[in-house]
Amino acid sequence: MALYLVKRLFAALIIMLLVVFFTFVIFFQLSPDPAASICGQTCTPERIEAIRDQLGLNEPFFTQFFTFLAAIFVGRDYGSGASAVHCNAPCIGYSFQTNQDVLQGIIDRLPVSVTIAVGAAVLWLFSGVAAGVISAVREGTWWDKGAMMFALAGISLPNYFVALVLQYLLVVQLQWLPFPTVVPFTDSPVEWFQAYLMPWMVLALMYASMYARLTRTNVIDTMGENFMRTARAKGLGRGAVLIRHGLRPSLTPIVTLLGVDFATLLGGALITETVFGLNGVGRYAYDAIAVNDQPVIMGVTLVAAFAVIIANIVVDLLYRVLDPRVRVSSS
Repeated sequence: MALYLVKRLFAALIIMLLVVFFTFVIFFQLSPDPAASICGQTCTPERIEAIRDQLGLNEPFFTQFFTFLAAIFVGRDYGSGASAVHCNAPCIGYSFQTNQDVLQGIIDRLPVSVTIAVGAAVLWLFSGVAAGVISAVREGTWWDKGAMMFALAGISLPNYFVALVLQYLLVVQLQWLPFPTVVPFTDSPVEWFQAYLMPWMVLALMYASMYARLTRTNVIDTMGENFMRTARAKGLGRGAVLIRHGLRPSLTPIVTLLGVDFATLLGGALITETVFGLNGVGRYAYDAIAVNDQPVIMGVTLVAAFAVIIANIVVDLLYRVLDPRVRVSSS
């Protein structure tokens, strides 16, 4: 187990280094001049050149890359002399627009994105898996057809459309909920819950629809396996067979999907956060895209990539718990 974990961590490190490299190339070599973005349209060529010197943009490409990479572990200084600014490790740069530490900006907004991700994941996981299992057990019935039609609609409808419809119905027409405004849980648990309920519902509708369809297919396939027939031949009831023997192998693809989806949301639910005005990581990225704030966009990209890589490691470890065949094949 320990050796397996070491191998996975080493592979994750290599992947993360490649992600950092290609992200750096895209945002600092293939994008518009960062110095011009900082300085603005009325800036003089001399001022642009001074900014390039301060950021080290006049250095060779690999010198810039290794300086950026080293800053993640040991920090770096921007500029020289009395005007130098030190960025503590892990440093992924400063915002061109606000001059704020990018990593600190992400950390400040991460609680909002984590709250959205956790709440939505709980809703979509339980509702999607439950609907998929019931549809599989009642294959061909009105429940199965109705649930799958609803799931298809949930996948097809865009997030922003569902968000606007919910706002109109629940906030404007019925006035059951206030417009989402972030309130700390310790200040008012009720207002905190009301603020996040609609974002949770929007994301849960889309993801639960996918999970329901996938769960239904997996359970139907598993119920036809030889070991399931053997369990039924031993006299176990259909419910006991499904719970004891059918769910674990059926849920392994769900675990994979859950890990990736949850990690992706930690990088920000851009559309949902923007529509509801929640100041999470997704909204942070959206505002940065609008003004071409390259360090912020790159920082959010790296954090999201890191979350996905870690989630895949966790999923691999959970596989070994859920499915004994994985333990045998990887040992």
